Amino acid sequence: MAALNKEVEAQKIESYQSLLISVEQHVATVTLNRPEKRNAFNDEMIAELTTAFSDLGANDEVRVIVLAATGKAFCAGADLNWMRAMADYSYEENLADADKLAQMLKTIYECPKPTIAAIQGDVYAGGMGLVAACDVAIAVKIASFCLSEVRLGLVPATISPYVIRAMGVRAAQRYFLSAEVFDSKRARQLGFIHERVSEESLMGEVAIFCKKVVKNSPDAMKACKTLLHDVAGQPLTDSLIADTVKGIADIRASEQGKDGVQAFLQKRRPLWLTED
Repeated sequence: MAALNKEVEAQKIESYQSLLISVEQHVATVTLNRPEKRNAFNDEMIAELTTAFSDLGANDEVRVIVLAATGKAFCAGADLNWMRAMADYSYEENLADADKLAQMLKTIYECPKPTIAAIQGDVYAGGMGLVAACDVAIAVKIASFCLSEVRLGLVPATISPYVIRAMGVRAAQRYFLSAEVFDSKRARQLGFIHERVSEESLMGEVAIFCKKVVKNSPDAMKACKTLLHDVAGQPLTDSLIADTVKGIADIRASEQGKDGVQAFLQKRRPLWLTED
C-alpha cells in the first residue's frame, strides 16, 4: 500500500506545470517554477497551488510545507498575459476569477500543516498575499516588497485579509496607498517576515526551522493553527475563554496529547517520533 501511495503521489507531482514538489523526511517543498515570468500568477498556477496545498495538507506523511521559488523573483503578482485577458472579462467573469485567487490563498492560510515561505527574491502585489498566508516567512536580505496595485488603478482586495494580519492595519494604510517599495529590513520591522538572511544561507535556515517543527505533535500543531485563527483579534469574552478551555481539554484527552505528556514525564520519545 505504501508503495502504491508513493506511486500515486509521484504521478500527481509530475502533473504540475507551474510547480515543483518534493517530499522528504516529512517536509514538503512546493516551488513556484515560472522564473521567466517572475513566478507571476496565472489561472494554471492558482489552480495548481490550490490543489497542492489541499493534497499536502491531507497527507499524513507531511508535517510542514515550504513554499519556495526559482529565479530572481519570489512572485511578481499577476501575469501580464493573464491581466490582458482579464481586461475583456465581464463583471461575472471577474468575480469568478477573483474567487479562484481568494480560495487559493484561503487554502494556504487554513492548511493544517505549518507553512513556511522561503523568499529568495522580490515579492510584489499578489505575491505579498502568498507570503502573508504562510505561517512563517524567511527572506533574503536583498528581497524587496511592494503592494503595487494602486499604481495600476487596482486594489489589493483578495490579499488584504492576510496582508493586514501580517503587517498590521497602520502599516497597511501606508503601503496599500503609497505602493512604495520597501526592503527586507523594513519588512522585518513590520513583522511581515520573521527573519532576513543571506542568499547563501536561506535554505539552510529554512531546513533548521523545519527540523524543529517536524519534532512537534502533528495534531497539536493543527490545533494550534486553529487556535491562532480563532483567537487573534477577538475580544476577551466569556465565550472566547470557554472555547480556549475546551481547546486545552480536547487536546489533553487526545491520543497524542496523552502520549506527549507521558513521554515527557518518562523521558522517552513520543510515539509520533518513534513511528518514523
